[in-house]
Amino acid sequence: MKYRYLGNSGFKVSELVYGNWLTHATQIENERAISTVHAALDGGITSFDTADVYANQAAESVLGEALKGQRREGIEVFTKVYWPVAQRMPNDTGLSRKHIMESINGSLKRLQMDYVDLYQAHRYDVETPLEETMQAFADIVRQGKALYIGVSEWNAEQIRAGHKLAKEMGFQLISSQPQYSMLWRVIETEVIPTCEELGVSQIVWSPMAQGVLTGKYLPGQPLPQDSRAANEKVNSFIQKLLTDDVLTRVQQLKPLADELGITMAQFSLAWVLQNKNVSSAIVGATSPEQITSNIGAVGVEIPQEIMDKVTEILKPIIVSDPRETKAPEARLV
Repeated sequence: MKYRYLGNSGFKVSELVYGNWLTHATQIENERAISTVHAALDGGITSFDTADVYANQAAESVLGEALKGQRREGIEVFTKVYWPVAQRMPNDTGLSRKHIMESINGSLKRLQMDYVDLYQAHRYDVETPLEETMQAFADIVRQGKALYIGVSEWNAEQIRAGHKLAKEMGFQLISSQPQYSMLWRVIETEVIPTCEELGVSQIVWSPMAQGVLTGKYLPGQPLPQDSRAANEKVNSFIQKLLTDDVLTRVQQLKPLADELGITMAQFSLAWVLQNKNVSSAIVGATSPEQITSNIGAVGVEIPQEIMDKVTEILKPIIVSDPRETKAPEARLV
């Protein structure tokens, strides 16, 4: 495993972050989830990402159990706040001071920890003054409940405004957690240049495009029965990618991965890690073997000519419009 600084800070994270968005308390049993977390630890992954909304708070509890007994100073734990949780009452969502302060306490209880290393705004809240949100984050940092603050799926303008307020309030906004992959490149034209200027770096999610970039989905063929796409509980994000055009072009990437001597999954992870503004790529896994294989992406250097071939093959289906990074129009309760 290798480690990179997160933003303009002295805080290091592992290049692969173990995330439990669609797995813990949803797709796999708790015993298997715990063994997969332990495999991640054995492979040198020290950073773990979750959120209160995952499995409506249950995923945080599973991760807390899995990390119980680990030396707290030797791991980095991230969680998030925004989406509706619990009973979905009027204040069970958003980035109001009330919801943030109550949410951090709930997350710490479920994680069985005194603090998280990184607390992230899971989306931008158009209905709460940004000053209120950032003041709540400042207070959480001063209370020692979170060491650093980040955001997820904020556009460049929102990141700039949040970074400015954080600086004025005496704390650091150091990270952005956007979707990013060979297929989804909306952060490249605005978010990344802004973040490079401000000293903010990316922890990217869905680097394998929900598994499509692993190459296991074949055009014109039935979905593998044990796959995410075949699981109705967790497949809503992947459906639009399961077209013959997308799947055919993804299969054309396989010779490039073969040339590098790596799997398609490792290729997709190594691709996002080539971007110097990316500190980490989040990986989910349903088995210890899967997470161990993913770790093989670390340290892979992709020559520029292969990077160019990836773009050439995928160009007609790449999404790059920065306007695709959208804040929810209203809180969903």
